[in-house]
Amino acid sequence: MQLASLGSGSKGNATLVHADDTLVLVDCGFTIKETEVRLGQLGLVADQLSAILVTHEHGDHIRSAGALARKVGCPVYSSFGTASAVHDKRASLKEANWQEIRPGRTFTLGAMEVLPVLVPHDAREPCQYRFSWQQRTVGVLTDLGAITPHVVDAYRDCDALVLECNHDSQLLASGPYPASLKRRVGGMLGHLSNDQAAALLRQANVDRLQHLVLSHLSEQNNTSLHALDAVQRVVTRGRERISVASQTEGFDWLQVH
Repeated sequence: MQLASLGSGSKGNATLVHADDTLVLVDCGFTIKETEVRLGQLGLVADQLSAILVTHEHGDHIRSAGALARKVGCPVYSSFGTASAVHDKRASLKEANWQEIRPGRTFTLGAMEVLPVLVPHDAREPCQYRFSWQQRTVGVLTDLGAITPHVVDAYRDCDALVLECNHDSQLLASGPYPASLKRRVGGMLGHLSNDQAAALLRQANVDRLQHLVLSHLSEQNNTSLHALDAVQRVVTRGRERISVASQTEGFDWLQVH
């Protein structure tokens, strides 16, 4: 089982999870052309995608999801709320081979079992995803404003975890955003701070983690050093397991053994 990213941040998000003969793209927040270029940098072509999973309707996650699914002929999965919230015909999921997923209900996607996890975010029916294959588990968890018991239960035991560290609270407070945007980002339906991500890890089986990727870092309100400092207070052993996803390059393939 392996995972990679095409890019992570407010300008576009896309994560790949691969097991056996199944290749899944979680979100597609880039144009089709840019997505294909970034796939090529990982040695892939879009026709190899088994499916596209969408977490929610914000543009940095859904920009070309529907159009790419139509182009390559693969299904696209989302909650009903997410599909209903998309009004841009270029991104429309229901005009593609759309499959509805139900939060909390595991479904089979090729070789993998997928659990959609409902999260608190300012979207219609946002879900993050956990993937399982042969006793291995990969979690993708970004774009949520609070750590709920439900989220902890879903992501407690992962072999690899892509975890949002969107902002440093002090940098956000003193940064350039207007007050209304600061409240949104730092609110219960916004994005995880570094300290919130660390709080989740305190409740997780961090010794099991082979890879921990800090993701969706704000270019204005965070730095890699701030995020790493907060998380490394919890993950005190095996710090080489921790990496940071970038907006421009995402991260290269990580193997889950």
